Amino acid sequence: MSKEAEISRVKTDADKPAAQKVTKTGSFIAGGLAACIAVTVTNPIELVKTRMQLQGEMSAESQRIYKNPWQSLKIIFKNEGIRGLQKGLSCAYIYQIGLNGSRLGFYEPIRSLLNKTFYPNQDPHKVQNVAVNVVSGASSGIIGAIMGSPLFLIKTRMQAYSNAIQIGQQTHYTSIWNGLSSIYRAEGLKGLYRGVDAAILRTGAGSSVQLPIYNTAKRFLLNHDIMKEGTGLHLVASTLSGIGVGVVMNPWDVILTRVYNQKGNLYKGPIDCLIKTVRIEGVSALYKGFEAQLFRIAPHTILCLTFMEQTMKFVYAVEKQILGA
Repeated sequence: MSKEAEISRVKTDADKPAAQKVTKTGSFIAGGLAACIAVTVTNPIELVKTRMQLQGEMSAESQRIYKNPWQSLKIIFKNEGIRGLQKGLSCAYIYQIGLNGSRLGFYEPIRSLLNKTFYPNQDPHKVQNVAVNVVSGASSGIIGAIMGSPLFLIKTRMQAYSNAIQIGQQTHYTSIWNGLSSIYRAEGLKGLYRGVDAAILRTGAGSSVQLPIYNTAKRFLLNHDIMKEGTGLHLVASTLSGIGVGVVMNPWDVILTRVYNQKGNLYKGPIDCLIKTVRIEGVSALYKGFEAQLFRIAPHTILCLTFMEQTMKFVYAVEKQILGA
């Protein structure tokens, strides 16, 4: 390689964002770390969303105890305190590492692989094909959903349980290990992956639009000189991404919550749950908890993707020191 070519290669590598320079392991760590920071803030509203989605389950008429996110937060705090608002947080941390570490960490490698396959004569990092981006987002999300399904199962049941106001079916676990061991003793490994098909549908739907919307919004704002690279750009793009994810994912999120929280076999699977929910409660039931969904997912997406920009830089800096890159 000539000196000019080497200089050009080094310059090109230097111009790449950190997300395209870290290793796969580094991407996984950075994605999981960013998600854990975000979930610390948004876990209380996730709890509210879970209870609102279970409210009126399999009933044409029901009393709405939880009417909106703010009122719900106040009720839970009044009856269960701060600890009640953070039910399932430790479980959420582990789940976020598995889900978002995969969803955010594997998105770029999968996208790069697909671009190399379909656009062999172009720089795989620069190609922006909507179909490839959607498939990459959905694929990385499904990997994470499968890895994190048992943890989401435990988290959902922990958040649904209350000794003050009982909504939906109640299952009490004292810890993550208590939940995992209880399910395994009663139902075996199959029980730990109850609802994984619903998780794949939910996460695949959300992931298929999250990063594509984020990247498209960033590129549009930059290309039209509306905003410059920086925190402000990341926040705006994250907000648009969060709204899109909320709209697409909420119906499948309702289904997932109910399939995970059920005792016995009230639902045979996500499609059965979808049919029964719509037939008994109407189509609007698929958007139960939508206010809480947006209230949760918009800040979560903003925090997660904004912090990911920073955690990617941090992990890349560490790898550079360790690997001498």
